[in-house]
Amino acid sequence: MDKRTIIFVLALSLAFFGIKFGFSYYETKEREEWLKKHGKELAKKTDPKQKIIEQVQAKEKPFVLPIATEAKNNLPCEYYVLENDYLQLVFSTVGAALVEINLPFKTKKNEKSVVLPIEFDREIVEQSPENAAFPLHSAKLASGGTKEKSIGGYYPLLRRTQLNKTNDIVVPPRFFALNVVSEFPEVASLAYKVKKFTDKEIVFEAEQAHRRITKRFYFLDNADDAPYSLTLDIKLEGDSRGLFLSSGIPEVEWISGSPGNVIKYHTVKGKSSVVEKIDLPKDLFTLTSASPDWICNSNGFLGFIINPTNDVESGFRAEFVPGTQVPSRLSLIDREYSLFPMKDMPGYNVQLPLKNSHEIMQYRLFLGPFDDIILKKVDAYYAQELGGKNSDYIACQTFHGWFAFISEPFAKFLFFLMKFFYNCFGSWALSIFLITCVLRLLLYPLNTWSMRSMKSMQRIAPAVKAIQERHKKDPQKAQQEIMKLYRENGVNPLSGCLPLIIQMPFLIGMFDLLKSAFELRGAVFIPGWINDLSAPDVLFSWNYPLPFIGNEFHLLPFVLGGIMFVQQNLMSNLPKDKSLWTDQQKQQRSMGNIMTLVMTVLFYQFPSGLNIYWISSMLLGIAQQLWTNKTMDARADAKADAELSKATLKPSKAKK
Repeated sequence: MDKRTIIFVLALSLAFFGIKFGFSYYETKEREEWLKKHGKELAKKTDPKQKIIEQVQAKEKPFVLPIATEAKNNLPCEYYVLENDYLQLVFSTVGAALVEINLPFKTKKNEKSVVLPIEFDREIVEQSPENAAFPLHSAKLASGGTKEKSIGGYYPLLRRTQLNKTNDIVVPPRFFALNVVSEFPEVASLAYKVKKFTDKEIVFEAEQAHRRITKRFYFLDNADDAPYSLTLDIKLEGDSRGLFLSSGIPEVEWISGSPGNVIKYHTVKGKSSVVEKIDLPKDLFTLTSASPDWICNSNGFLGFIINPTNDVESGFRAEFVPGTQVPSRLSLIDREYSLFPMKDMPGYNVQLPLKNSHEIMQYRLFLGPFDDIILKKVDAYYAQELGGKNSDYIACQTFHGWFAFISEPFAKFLFFLMKFFYNCFGSWALSIFLITCVLRLLLYPLNTWSMRSMKSMQRIAPAVKAIQERHKKDPQKAQQEIMKLYRENGVNPLSGCLPLIIQMPFLIGMFDLLKSAFELRGAVFIPGWINDLSAPDVLFSWNYPLPFIGNEFHLLPFVLGGIMFVQQNLMSNLPKDKSLWTDQQKQQRSMGNIMTLVMTVLFYQFPSGLNIYWISSMLLGIAQQLWTNKTMDARADAKADAELSKATLKPSKAKK
């Protein structure tokens, strides 16, 4: 990679970053203007108790309540469980809402689940078994019995109460999933009575002086028709003004060194269905202009989809929630060293306005993994139920990164190929290698063209240096002669840029795919080393975290750096004799070495699947370079032999 190419890539990256920053800045300014306009009005309406909560949030101290009094006025809290092969749902009589959404792991006994355990699950069981209990509290079953705690075996999709030796950090009721909330805290803390409870259905009811709320949760008759699905019916009698349905706060998924929170909504613009992603709010963000078909609140790999089936009020709210108030389970890992600080893992609660009507409002709910097969199955079921209307839940699959708006179509195409290879060979790691081979074959002509150009520039490098030496005092003349030399030898110094530009959407698409595909989550390649293709490899670990490195050593990024160093030396167009190098060429080599170091650091926190792809791509690139060099050298030797033969024949012809 020559200096011009490096400069071009950096400039293009900065340009894309500028565009992304511009959009983010504009939207941030919009929110600030809205808050300036409406902030005072909201402050007047805020309940004093709410202000106390906000003060606690501002100081970033845990919001602590006694474990036995989760409802207002010390009302006792009871828990009820609905479960099937895909979901374990724990309801609280406070708010008649979900305090736990637990997804069973895939095992020999439960092949229907697609959720695999990852290293975080194993670490929490080992370091904090009381917080790895499912359910967290004993809960009532429809049979009349009690569901007791069991350690491990589930993934907590919802952030839960955190049990500690001193004070438990209890999730406030207004952050329960599918709770009815308003600006008055007592609404979220209403005590409900259970009116009906079977193994597939539970009905709650609560009364206030001016309203009655009835909530009915139920599974489909056959859970396999639409896995990870639940239906909610809400009936409001009386005053329903200012009421919202909360989504709850998803548990954190750590993706490439940071949480992967995403909020999307599906709507119709003109005659087309579109999916919009909103920037994560820094406070309370209200969008009144949209009329969403459904809203998705996710952690990148899994999440909640709330899909109203009848007419609802337009707009929705997205609320920033400090991680100190509703902590992630990751904060339990190596707590002594604060490896995952609570403040670095905020949550986001989405709220949909409830309609001022006495009619029953129905919501289809998806609570689970964004697995391709699962989402397509759910879409197919609802399309059949709705006479062909597509719910389009598959659009919840999230692609991360600054350039997702460009790379998403390419990522979807590459994902299709990767699934095809997985179905053929049953290995995601092998699928990554094979899709790398496909990309290399598709781009083979472009890469070969670029490599030949670089090789040609390497051949004429001594002549270029001679011209520069000859015209030291006249740079313009030197440049003219160098360009003439390029034309005579059919060399274009910018030829390395065009293949790179054409490849970029594929490369960025591959990056996004390997950072976002749920199917790679928990997929094992080499047990004991690469246990999760969606997370960095772990050769060994220790207790005390080091700056940047943390407490785990990832080998693959260093393998990547070593191979990149070899590739840079092999593909360099610099003369083999270092004494012939110009200052510019020396600078070019230094930049190449710096890029190798930067890539090693950059990939250190990237998923192992992404490292495997890049390593495979570079190895194939080295093989292609060696082949190109061999064929070009053979042609050059043949040409030289032909010219020598021609030169030796000329004297004999002159003799005749």
